Amino acid sequence: MSNYSIVSLIRNAFSHHEHWGRAWRDPAPKPAYDVIIIGGGGHGLATAYYLAKEHGITNVAVLEKGWLGGGNTGRNTTILRSNYLWDESAALYEKSLQLYEGLSQDLNYNTMVSQRGVLNLAHNLHDVRESVRRVNALRLNGIDSEWLTREQVKEFCPAINISPDVRYPIMGGTLQRRGGTARHDAVAWGFARAASARGADIIQNCEVTGLRRVGGKVVGVETSRGYIQAGKVGVVAAGHSSVVAGMADLRLPLESHPLQALVSEPIKPVLDCVVMSNAVHVYVSQSDKGELVIGAGIDSYNSYAQRGSFHVIEHQIGPLLELFPIFSRLRLLRHWAGIVDTCPDASPIISKTPVENLFINCGWGTGGFKATPGSGWVFAHTIARNEPHALNAPFSLDRFTSGYLIDEHGAAAVAH
Repeated sequence: MSNYSIVSLIRNAFSHHEHWGRAWRDPAPKPAYDVIIIGGGGHGLATAYYLAKEHGITNVAVLEKGWLGGGNTGRNTTILRSNYLWDESAALYEKSLQLYEGLSQDLNYNTMVSQRGVLNLAHNLHDVRESVRRVNALRLNGIDSEWLTREQVKEFCPAINISPDVRYPIMGGTLQRRGGTARHDAVAWGFARAASARGADIIQNCEVTGLRRVGGKVVGVETSRGYIQAGKVGVVAAGHSSVVAGMADLRLPLESHPLQALVSEPIKPVLDCVVMSNAVHVYVSQSDKGELVIGAGIDSYNSYAQRGSFHVIEHQIGPLLELFPIFSRLRLLRHWAGIVDTCPDASPIISKTPVENLFINCGWGTGGFKATPGSGWVFAHTIARNEPHALNAPFSLDRFTSGYLIDEHGAAAVAH
């Protein structure tokens, strides 16, 4: 594994950085593993890492049908926050944010976490009341949150337009100062490097084509590189989770939708926080390269295609320019889409399944990246101990029969 010390950086600079070692091993699949994780995105890699670190389970394989982090992990807008209304959501996302705060040190890899603050805007009296309610709920849960007046919003984010004459006038906003962004690729690479160093096999270009069952329980996986025996199987396949679960005749309460985002041409630093608006349904931040990273809501149709509809772009750019008129002359550089899996209550499933030895981590919808370390931490616990951690116990499959849903559609500030 590469050593990224200052001495190594200086030494490799003389060879134009052409002789670095592999960041993680590239092994051939072994005949059998204690645990197989299906999905080589951030959540799957984090699960493998925490299985080794927290539970001593190192005979683990992470199977990825494409390249590592090539799904939603590399297609999101990199936002971190834990300002969720319901206690169950707040606790889980707060655990993840706490892990993010020490992740670079834990992984010995710069994940470029930038706690620049997340600002959620209020545009009408209803927004104001709900926002203040959320601030109070978060404080009761020990999570940082504060209410800003319109003038304080302007002071915190000078580029924003607070004129009362626009279609969506700003009446204030909530601020989580510990929120911000991280580099999505670095999070995946950091977890991959650390998991590999602890013994996990990360196997790319290995598509799972079937789940083999004996006596009703899963005993292994069929792949494009042959059969692999498994003691336990964890499915972390985001938009394709229902497809993989279907291989075990398990039907999940999920819908898959495209979610698109876009970036502008790079400019000098002008926006040093994340700005989000539920009423307008647009959010924006500025990357380290200077691009404006812009997102909105999901496309309304079901699809496994990694592309979105143009009207979504049109409906997010219009309000964005009301909030930030100075962006009107910028050109869009590119746009892309991922496939998000959404549950009826807009909350994830992190759970054992009715199929023995099969575990599922899915339904994150548009909020998966911010939960990456927390998701892997609790899923590793669930797999290792055959029971959920207290943080993910409310997110079991059973809630869809018990009625104990965690309805984050309206509570999440925005659906991300």
